[in-house]
Amino acid sequence: MSSQTAMEESPNLYLLRSLSKLHRPDESRSGMDDFTHQVRLGLIFDHLVIYKKNGGENLEPVYARAVGRGRSAEADTAWGDSIGSQAIQNNRAITTHPPQNSEADRLDRPFGLAIPLSHNNTPFGAVVMIRFGGPNYSLIDIDQAQGYAAVLSLVMGNKRLQDQVELLTQQNRQSNLQDNFISTITHELRSPLGFIKGFATTLLRSDTTWDFQTQQEFLKIIDSETDNLQDLIDNMLDSARLQSNMLEMHMQPVRVDSLIRNVTARTNLHHPDLKILLELTEPIKFVQADPKRLDQVFENLINNSSKYAPQSPLWITIKSENQQVILQFRDEGPGIPAESLEKIFWRFFRDLNSSKETRGSGLGLYICKQIIDAHHGEISVESTVGEGTKFTILLPVLDE
Repeated sequence: MSSQTAMEESPNLYLLRSLSKLHRPDESRSGMDDFTHQVRLGLIFDHLVIYKKNGGENLEPVYARAVGRGRSAEADTAWGDSIGSQAIQNNRAITTHPPQNSEADRLDRPFGLAIPLSHNNTPFGAVVMIRFGGPNYSLIDIDQAQGYAAVLSLVMGNKRLQDQVELLTQQNRQSNLQDNFISTITHELRSPLGFIKGFATTLLRSDTTWDFQTQQEFLKIIDSETDNLQDLIDNMLDSARLQSNMLEMHMQPVRVDSLIRNVTARTNLHHPDLKILLELTEPIKFVQADPKRLDQVFENLINNSSKYAPQSPLWITIKSENQQVILQFRDEGPGIPAESLEKIFWRFFRDLNSSKETRGSGLGLYICKQIIDAHHGEISVESTVGEGTKFTILLPVLDE
């Protein structure tokens, strides 16, 4: 918007239009620049600073602009943090002026005006204006500055409330996820323990004997459920380590196609009915990675396909392109609903439509994303209900 257009519309309307950009991070700086420009049309100053309280009585500058005489020497001139503190402490306008000295350089003679910014009459910051060489701020100047500060207080106060609501929403969401996790993990722990306990007790009964084939069947169930229990515990430990940034990575040059072949060979032993179709576009470049952790990611995605799309083949494609190795895992299973898709990598999250049919802790995909992030890569998912799901992993190639 041009200066002429800005002057033709209501000043307060233009201020609100400018400050509304504070809610959009990519435009917040331009919004404050527009605000500063509009204020200076009616109130001359050389420096403008906006401070916010940052714990206790400490002030943090969130915006500063040199627009006048001090612009060429802004790093060495006064900015008014002390009078900003006074305005907040006293909750009123504060003015300062230097001693009379006609021979002093105007940059050494700052005239200051600080107006508190408040929400519900509680100061949370201050706007400070500095003039070098005078004149002093008049009562009309102070009234006008207080009007601008009132508009700024309204917008910034609403922004603070919006941030608090978003924080509380996030905390509530995390709390709900943790509550669901506790419920899920209790069930997931009881299930394998119940099988292990039940079949072990049955084998130990003294009032009956079991033929060799039945014993082997019971022992295989115990062995399988022990593996499930071990996987669950490992996921919980990995999740805790990732949360505290303590999961170790041992990086080395890795060919991901070799890892995939190893994982698919192991999968065929446990899931012989899962058909895996591997497609490679040579050459596949090396990546800098922890092979154990990448192996964990690939195995999780393949196991997910066997659980959630057991009747579908799994297509795995690997290629090197644009300094990245691209891996895709695609099935033609039931798909993931749109409302669950954006949450699929959240810690503890499980799609309610599948939770009754399949077992899981809601940690696997969260761990996958954290591991890929640690490799400076990306993992994403696309899905259409009734058509299937596709996971895509991008890993930077190793510099040659």
